[in-house]
Amino acid sequence: MDNEASYYTYILRCENGALYCGITTDLSRRINEHTGKAAGGAKYTHANPPKKCEAVWKSGSRSDASRLEYYIKKLPKAKKEELILSPVNLCSFIPCVNGEAYEFVKKRKTTKNPF
Repeated sequence: MDNEASYYTYILRCENGALYCGITTDLSRRINEHTGKAAGGAKYTHANPPKKCEAVWKSGSRSDASRLEYYIKKLPKAKKEELILSPVNLCSFIPCVNGEAYEFVKKRKTTKNPF
């Protein structure tokens, strides 16, 4: 996976408690867009700013990242919360995806920057 372009599927927790899922090739840029530090972002995150990045998975293709985003968005919120607590067990939550196509990217544990 390291020799290919990387795509990231991520879950953000918004100030209203909702979970927002998206994909990107540049996670830092996209987070800055969602938080209003850069132009862009989604209408939803402009109205409901994210306060924390909960989970990130890396994949080698846009189609894999999009597929994971699609299935995460279909999960009920309770299952998304469980997935956040156990992100390395992706296939137990979403059996339709090939677990070998995704690598969980651990979040930084800092209180100063939740992203």
